[in-house]
Amino acid sequence: CPELGTEHSSVRFSSPPRPKTHLKGTMARVIVVGGGLSGMACAHTVLQAGGNVLVLDKSPFNGGNSTKATSGINAAGTTSQRALGIQDYPEIFEEDTTKSAAKGARPHLIRTLTHESGPCVEWLKNAFDLDLSVVSRLAAHSQPRTHRGGSGGQFPGMMITYALMEALEAIADDPSDNRAAIINRATVNKLVKEGDKVVGVQYLDADGVTHTELGPVVICTGGFGADFTDGSLLAQVQAKWLAAPAWQEGYIHPLQVKPQGKIPAPPLLSLPTTNGPHCTGDGIKMCLDAGAGTCDLEFVQVHPTGLVDPRDPNAKVRWLAAEALRGHGGILLDRDGNRFCDELGKRDYVTSRMWAHNKPPYRLCLNSGASSEIAWHCEHYGGRGLMKELTGAQLAAEIGISAEALQTSFDDYNRAAETKSDRFNKRFFRNAPCNVSDTFNVAVVGPVVHYTMGGVSGDEHGRVLRPDGSVIPGLYCAGECLGGVHGHNRLGGSSLLDCVVFGRQSGKAAAFQLTQEALAGGGGASSGGAPGKIIAEFVPGGNSVTISWTGEGAGAGAPATTAAATTASSSAAAPAAKKEAAPKVYSMDEVAKHASKDDCWVVVNGDVYDVTDFLSDHPGGANAILLYAGTDASKEFNMMHKPQILTKYGGQYRLGKVEENTHSRL
Repeated sequence: CPELGTEHSSVRFSSPPRPKTHLKGTMARVIVVGGGLSGMACAHTVLQAGGNVLVLDKSPFNGGNSTKATSGINAAGTTSQRALGIQDYPEIFEEDTTKSAAKGARPHLIRTLTHESGPCVEWLKNAFDLDLSVVSRLAAHSQPRTHRGGSGGQFPGMMITYALMEALEAIADDPSDNRAAIINRATVNKLVKEGDKVVGVQYLDADGVTHTELGPVVICTGGFGADFTDGSLLAQVQAKWLAAPAWQEGYIHPLQVKPQGKIPAPPLLSLPTTNGPHCTGDGIKMCLDAGAGTCDLEFVQVHPTGLVDPRDPNAKVRWLAAEALRGHGGILLDRDGNRFCDELGKRDYVTSRMWAHNKPPYRLCLNSGASSEIAWHCEHYGGRGLMKELTGAQLAAEIGISAEALQTSFDDYNRAAETKSDRFNKRFFRNAPCNVSDTFNVAVVGPVVHYTMGGVSGDEHGRVLRPDGSVIPGLYCAGECLGGVHGHNRLGGSSLLDCVVFGRQSGKAAAFQLTQEALAGGGGASSGGAPGKIIAEFVPGGNSVTISWTGEGAGAGAPATTAAATTASSSAAAPAAKKEAAPKVYSMDEVAKHASKDDCWVVVNGDVYDVTDFLSDHPGGANAILLYAGTDASKEFNMMHKPQILTKYGGQYRLGKVEENTHSRL
């Protein structure tokens, strides 16, 4: 990354800087590698700029880790904030982010993230009809600025990402529209170069056949938080991670007054993770092979509230307890029923306090007021067996203390809330007081690898940089694989924002290059054909121009390939269909016999599905389905998904109907 503290004269202009060099030949469309939120934001931005786009993803389905984001998306100065009377400005958000980033702050990236936050959230609301009307305060934010939907249902990450996915799929699936194509089970394994310029990608399809696509490349493949293998990026940075300032003796956190001793942090590779198996740093490694520099790879964020499953407490992959739970008033108690930190401190601070205090198990407790404000999350975690509702007396008994002792701990907290004088320097006490006479939603939590702040060196337009700070022409990146945006610590709610802001920044830059290549009049990169004819189409009253061209080389990777890829996008997104069974009606007793990973049936909305062959492809992991094996999972499915997902992807697994009046899961 550029030297810390480097200021750029401007981060706002109508188009990115003109490339210094032009590639030979014509590149027909922008190639986006990765189908999560950053990839989707990039793809839509390319389309809105008048370009064509191809999205490649190695997974059976798009969405990635973006769909798991649980708290919301940060933004300052939005219409939602103004409607709620929240006075927040990009400059305040910039200051909060800079404090969180600590010595790793890079002003030009932070300014882009924070000052583009409001416009990006308004884009989501207006272009995709998203409800982002609820605004809450997360840890280390001076203002409420984390946006999510107000009508319940779906994690914000899933709601936002799916909206962009569905919109792009509608374009890709339209036979009369060849602007976009999506190919799943496409493993990109090489960046194609001409000299020092990136001109495309090489990938393997589901059948192991190698293909080459030409065009500007945007890497949106996420981080490396699930690669625990020998020689992985996590393994390579483990020693530096242990030496990070957050774990050292005398380190003073911005939200903690007193210094603390050296933190007994465990080895990084020993920790569980919230990341899906696809998060192995593939895109970062390809960029490195192309000559890219890196930023802050050792700054791996450990989130303090990974949910411990009582049925499998040593599971390597865990669900995350949303930071919004603490934002709405959740408190953390140790094994003796006492608080030990500012629950709204930075993530590295709360994690370090857990390790230094060393009195697990730690419980996240929400009283009735906090629970009611974030009821959907509590219900979802409860449905997965990760959170339970307890009376105050039951909570005390589970901890192993008397109700009176628990009330004494609550009284200390209540006094701090009333006097605004807390020994842990907590400043915000939403939904206080807490009392044993109340009911609580309770979960056991612990530290988990959650996010990798480090990644590929890039600028505020998502252009990939070499170690010397020069630009690699034709190569861009966005989302978690772009390093340096968050410095040493990411604020909650800024991962989705990072995806949208830099997805759009890189999309604009790549589309601009695509237009420049078209105007340069080159033929296909591999054919060396004649320039042909350039056609510019302007939409009256619009703000975009569509560039197309004809000629001997114009077809390199263009319409014919696009049509083929579009067809592939529908068929490759799901496994080959099974032979359909004759329609049949099943009893719940019959369904209950199929409740293992080798023979797994579930009921959803009155239909019976054999999902045995789907378990390994499920984006949320096999255990998310196996929890409901042999039962009616309608309630939990509908909490997370739209019904049309079954129509599009579930037909090959449907066995028949369940008997009426037998499919309500009690």
